[in-house]
Amino acid sequence: MHATGFALICLLLPAWAHAAPADTVYRNGYIYTVDAQDSVQQALAVRDGRIVYVGDNAGAQAHTGGQTRVIDLQGRMVMPGLVDGHMHPQSGGSRLLNCSLDYMPLTVPQFQARIQACLDKEKNASPKRWLRVVNWFQQGMLPDGVDMSSAALDSLKTSRPIVVRSSFGHSALLNSRAMALAGVTRRTPDPEGGKIARDAAGKATGILEDAAQDMVSKFMPVLTPKENLAASTAALDAMRKQGITTFLDAYTDPETLTAFSQLQKQGKLTARAHFAVLIDPKDAISGKAFKELRQLAKQFDQGATRIEPSMQVRHAKLFMDGVIAAPALTGAMLAPYYTNQGTPQQPHWAPGPSKGPDSYFTPALLRSTLSRLAKAHVDPHIHVDGDGAVRDTLNALQALRATPEGKDVRPALAHDEIVDPADFPRFKQLDATAVLSFQWAKPAPDTVGALKEYMGKERYAIVEPQSLLLDAGARIAYGSDWPVDPLDMWFALKVGVTRTAAKDAGPEYAGRLGDAPGMPRAAVLRAITMNAAYTLRQEKEVGSLEVGKLADLIVLDRNFMEVPAEDIANTRVLQTVVGGKIVYGLTSW
Repeated sequence: MHATGFALICLLLPAWAHAAPADTVYRNGYIYTVDAQDSVQQALAVRDGRIVYVGDNAGAQAHTGGQTRVIDLQGRMVMPGLVDGHMHPQSGGSRLLNCSLDYMPLTVPQFQARIQACLDKEKNASPKRWLRVVNWFQQGMLPDGVDMSSAALDSLKTSRPIVVRSSFGHSALLNSRAMALAGVTRRTPDPEGGKIARDAAGKATGILEDAAQDMVSKFMPVLTPKENLAASTAALDAMRKQGITTFLDAYTDPETLTAFSQLQKQGKLTARAHFAVLIDPKDAISGKAFKELRQLAKQFDQGATRIEPSMQVRHAKLFMDGVIAAPALTGAMLAPYYTNQGTPQQPHWAPGPSKGPDSYFTPALLRSTLSRLAKAHVDPHIHVDGDGAVRDTLNALQALRATPEGKDVRPALAHDEIVDPADFPRFKQLDATAVLSFQWAKPAPDTVGALKEYMGKERYAIVEPQSLLLDAGARIAYGSDWPVDPLDMWFALKVGVTRTAAKDAGPEYAGRLGDAPGMPRAAVLRAITMNAAYTLRQEKEVGSLEVGKLADLIVLDRNFMEVPAEDIANTRVLQTVVGGKIVYGLTSW
């Protein structure tokens, strides 16, 4: 080639592509790239926050200069940083600071003792100050099927109002003092999109489902700006340790955005932050929700992705239903939930009268809402738990795809715990991503026993249809839904592969959930990297280790692809890197 031609090519190449010394070179590793071939390489070089080389050790030598930091991986695995496609970081961070039941299966006396201990720690608190208890594993109460009511809280030594939030986020238990303040009585009607649980005599039990929880929200102590900042800081610290380098806050608010914005301005934002603003049916009809979304995006969206972590507000959160788990049963179903039409001693489970609520958005309202979002270039992130909510949403997406504005939308359907088999192929046909929480696909108090009974045999056989959707061609992404569960990404990924519980879960939870197989390891890792990045329109910047992409990567203490499947849960992150900067862990070992 003529010298001038070569010079011209060099000028056209981006700055990072020239073989100048890198800032950091990783050598002697198992570099799992998640590129189109899931290729494995040996070395990787980073300069100015981007990847400038991926290949073998010999090729990395050309990027190694006198000032280059060379890290000998000694065979360790490097992979892209984790992209959590659905979480609630502010809630997760604040719960780290609250009275917590730690997701534990508890008997009623244990439940009471834990809450009494929290009350005793705050002996000087005002009788008017509400106690908020979090991370209650409602479905795990012992013995199975125990009824929980305000009576369990009324026996505690306090006159304070108490609200106990289910870890699922769709139920709350109140004591009688809290019920009185919130105006929850026998005569209180169920609010739209919610339910007040009642006993056989019609008396409110103290359990509030879904939108009914709003009746107590106004009484909750508002977090101060300092507390909000502490919650965001705690959330980012937890994320770094898990290897999360990008996340979507799947239901944000101005206080959360303000706190993360402050951290970003201080240079303390250690993960790329994306936020979804709630669009509820009532405010969608009035137009108020769209106005609020525009205002928050204008105030907090920081534009194009940078090397340093920044914030983007380009998603909308819609709820189509609640949860399929008992006792809530607020997931919208195509066929009725089963009920026990026999006795506790001789049960006879058969279809009952309820399919759960209607989807929270009517078909017409959902279509118009999705159209308005598409025209505003905002991607919808839609909560769908029951197969009825999934069906209604896919129908609306089919109508949207037929419109000019609907061609480029990237819809995400979160949870999808029950999907009718007829709808499996529609995810691919409509290019809708299923954002799943793999850790739910295991034998546990919320999936064994009650769920099996309420779903019936045929539906229970396809509960948590992760591999079934994958086999039908669906794009699967991962979202932890933290703090619905503890933030333990590696346990969740293990469950994605095995569909088994933890070894210490107990003999009643041994074995695999259902007949469906787990997902291949490569598919599990792609779900939590490239596929989740796709839902955020970040696949050209993050999600794989390729030349030109941002240097968001993690170093692991074991090889995810080679260790025994159950050992995946024991994986520990040794180093987390965002934009070429180490934000957690060691510089060498």
